[in-house]
This record gives sequence, structure tokens and C-alpha cells, in this order.
Amino acid sequence: MNPDLEKFIESGKILAEMREYVRSMQIRGKRIVDVCEEVEGRIRKLGAGPAFPCNVGVNDVAAHYTSPWDDASVVPDGSIVKVDFGVELDGFATDTAIAKSLNPQYDSMIVAAETALQEAIAAIAPGRKLSEIGPVVEGCIERYGFRPIRNLTGHKIERYNLHAGKSVPNVSGIESGRFEVGEVFAVEPFVTLKNAEGAVRDGDAAYIYRFVKTKGPKSKEAAKLIDYIKDTYKGLPFASRWVHNSWKEDDVEQAFDELVSRRCVAGYPVLVEASGQPIAQAEHTIVVTENGCRVLTG
Repeated sequence: MNPDLEKFIESGKILAEMREYVRSMQIRGKRIVDVCEEVEGRIRKLGAGPAFPCNVGVNDVAAHYTSPWDDASVVPDGSIVKVDFGVELDGFATDTAIAKSLNPQYDSMIVAAETALQEAIAAIAPGRKLSEIGPVVEGCIERYGFRPIRNLTGHKIERYNLHAGKSVPNVSGIESGRFEVGEVFAVEPFVTLKNAEGAVRDGDAAYIYRFVKTKGPKSKEAAKLIDYIKDTYKGLPFASRWVHNSWKEDDVEQAFDELVSRRCVAGYPVLVEASGQPIAQAEHTIVVTENGCRVLTG
């Protein structure tokens, strides 16, 4: 077996165990930062690392919300919550997400997302066009009376690269490329209400970042910090909370702000549904095989 694939499989096994753990977590009224750190801490206890900061998306928040270090917000009663998390082993990452309903009115949205995910997975085969998956996802979601998010997609994964060029669409349209044997993809339908905009927009804040460059810092503290970020996270996304909690210098916030302003790190804006409507999500990581694909995370 390809040693790279073996690493992806091992990563996926840990993440499959984490899926069951997260599915059973009680999150109602819990501080969001505690949800994030419980998930990330559990991954580390299992001998892996988080592939990216745990995302907790409440209601209209689709992606990229992880708690900042001083987050006081809690999971509100009556909400729909997406918990999106990943595992990495030596840079080989797998990615999954679970939607949790704290209000029965959202249950059918979650069923639509999970069914669309299963139908998409069943349709993946080597040589098949990526664009052929969009109508499968869209058609399934519309049968349930909902609408897909058109500008969020699944993504190919390579070592230390969570978004490796190819995308798996959730709506009909033009998407170049085909599935090839051995490629690893995260497949992730997003579902919203029928009368929603059906798209996400950038929010005002960012709490997840990626390394861009080492050149640019003016202060000695910021120069030390960017070297630490490069060496520690190796190109994978990281949370500003992680830096605050692990970098013991007193001036960490000032140094990190300098890295942002000097564009040594770049933030991922929190993504929200453009018309403020709730969103459900389901996600697995798969590997394309000669006969179709294999789910690595379930």
C-alpha cells in the first residue's frame, strides 16, 4: 500500500473515533471555547494533532469560527451547531463535520445534509467529472425542501495542504477536473432554508490564521513569533487562541497584531449565510479507489 495512503487511513481512523465522541458531547449552554478545547485536547490524547482549529458554527455561521482566547460566548439553546474538526499525522490530514440540533425544527435540515453527503459519496468514481457531483448534492437537498450553499465546496487534501486545488461542488455548474485513483477529498454539503440567499459572505472577524512569510516583522518579538508559528504549524491553519495559550511572552498580543498588519500571517474570515439563515453541514473525507471511493472518517 502507498505509505501516504496508510497515513491518511490512520488519520481517518482517529477522526472516526472522534466523530462518535463529538456526536455524544453535551454542548447546550457550554462555553464555545470549552467545546473547541475539549475536541482539540481529545485529538492530542489520541496521539495526533488537530489538522486545524475546531470550528463551532452556530446558526448562520457556516465556517471558520473558533474561539479566540478570551471568548465568553456559549452555545445558545434552540440553535443548530456545526462542529467541524480534523486530525493530522505528520501532515496527513482528514476532515469531518457533524451538525447538532438543539431545536427539533432543524432536524430535517441535518437529515438533508447527511443524505446529500451519502449520495455524493456513492456517486464518486475514478474518471468522473468533479462537476457531476454538484447536481447530485443539489438535487438531494432540494428534494427535502431546502437549498444548498452554492459558494462552499468540498476540497482535495494533500500532505500539509487542506485545499489542494480541486473542488467538489454542491450545486450544478462548471468545475474542471476529474477524480483520480488515490486522491483524497473532503466532501461537505451545506444546507440552508429554501428562502435563504444560499451563499456565504465574509464576516468582520477572523480567529483562524495561516502562515504566509517570515520577512516583514520590525520588532524582535514579532520576528521570534513568526519563526515559532512557521516551525510549529508547518503551513496548517492555526488559532490565535493557540498562539496566545502557548507563547509565554508577555507581549504576545502586540507581536501577533504586528504579524497580521505586516501580512506575515493571513486570517480566514468567519463565513456567515448572506441572508442570516441557519445552516446545516455534513462532511467526510474519502479516498478515490478503482471501484469508487472509500470513506476514511466513518
